[in-house]
Amino acid sequence: MNMFLHGEDNHRIEWGDTIRSPKLLDDKDHLLRFDIVTANPPFSLDKWGHDEAEHDPYHRFARGIPPKTKGDYAFILHMIATLKERTGRMGVVVPHGVLFRGSSEGKIRRKLIEENLLDAVIGLPEKLFFGTGIPAAILIFRKDRKTRDVLFIDASREFKPGKNQNTLSEEAIETIVSTYRARKNVPKYAHLATPEEIAENDCNLNIPRYVDTFEEEEEIDLTAIRAERVAIREELLALEAQMDVYLKELGYAS
Repeated sequence: MNMFLHGEDNHRIEWGDTIRSPKLLDDKDHLLRFDIVTANPPFSLDKWGHDEAEHDPYHRFARGIPPKTKGDYAFILHMIATLKERTGRMGVVVPHGVLFRGSSEGKIRRKLIEENLLDAVIGLPEKLFFGTGIPAAILIFRKDRKTRDVLFIDASREFKPGKNQNTLSEEAIETIVSTYRARKNVPKYAHLATPEEIAENDCNLNIPRYVDTFEEEEEIDLTAIRAERVAIREELLALEAQMDVYLKELGYAS
């Protein structure tokens, strides 16, 4: 229905379990490979197929097996396994925990970075997706990377607020796209991190580690504030004296 509503008629849709029993296979029962793969998989899915992953016939979990109760990297590894070697690139929407959680996820994340597959991390606003109010991120992976830097974009503040759901404006989307293509530092918005920076952070991809959005507060002039308080107090005393005069004239002298 979604494809029909968007005018897409060149597609193939299969009903099944992506991790336990993928349906997009070639005539040799190998995973089909694609130039572009995009997905918004369920966040931190429990019971995603952990018990079968060790003996996966498609060898998708050679980098490590994700935790039993969080299937985010299971979907990421599946998507990477379906990329063509030279032209493959992918974008996947993930919860922020994918960027910094440790244990098996940390090991998988490190291997993906060491293999130079990660191209960009894009932070999105909260309340952007139906069914969850948490902020999400987009991970961009590419097979044809020429450099080893990783672009971090913090677009979490660029949204149109809504009662139940926030939205990205066309301008905000264009800013994200143009920043991604330029791959340059933008103060308080984007940072092109070197492999050394990422290694120093122990492959933690939490966006605030790379994009500083801190806004300095205006310096408070305590001397000026004290002078203003003194002036206000004097004005108040004058008003109270004038009020006493009015009360006396009305016969309400204290």
